Amino acid sequence: MTILKVKALSTAQKEAVLQLWNNEYPAQLCFRSVQELEQYLYALSKPVHYIAGNPSLPCAAWAFAFERDGERWFAIIVDGRLQKTGIGTALLDALKADHKVLNGWLTDHDSYQKQDGQVYFSPRDFYLKNDFTLCPGERLETEKLSAVKISWSRS
Repeated sequence: MTILKVKALSTAQKEAVLQLWNNEYPAQLCFRSVQELEQYLYALSKPVHYIAGNPSLPCAAWAFAFERDGERWFAIIVDGRLQKTGIGTALLDALKADHKVLNGWLTDHDSYQKQDGQVYFSPRDFYLKNDFTLCPGERLETEKLSAVKISWSRS
């Protein structure tokens, strides 16, 4: 599996990311079209994309980092068939190599469902295993999402 780092996604990459996003994230966060995804990406400040893939699966996982309110934020999505194979950790390692601090939102419960009706399991243990810290005093509570902030910083 190789990791490709790009500042902007191609049309084919956006289509693959849209499918990955809609397959793996909670249903209420899904995008209806590539255009909706593009609007979301366009609003990000200083984005960098990391795509893990191989010839048979060009977009097995995707991570991106961006600036928000003077901080570096990120998100990762790994194809469910390939979770627990090290791809997510490899993407985190690539992000950590390029950034001194990373912040994200973590769904810290298993109450959401994916679009196919399966439970969206919280990736809490994955992030804790990869040296992230929970920031319980900082939560995101919207109609679509309840999440706690997580943070990592280089020692």
